[in-house]
Amino acid sequence: MKKAVFKTNINCGGCVATVTPFLEKANTVKNWEVDTDSKEKKLTVTGENLDKSEVISLVKEAGFEIKEKKSLFGF
Repeated sequence: MKKAVFKTNINCGGCVATVTPFLEKANTVKNWEVDTDSKEKKLTVTGENLDKSEVISLVKEAGFEIKEKKSLFGF
């Protein structure tokens, strides 16, 4: 299972509701969640064949900003 973490501006329940139908149509996403309490509004996504570009595209299509969060070691 692959995992990716992104910084977003998805900051409330309404925003989560807006992005939900977009992320649900992603073929490579099995589970996802947004930590709206964190400063970076972290979106965590998991899936077997996770396609990060698909996630980024869908979140932008929903009208939100998204940027992949790199780990401390760059991977």
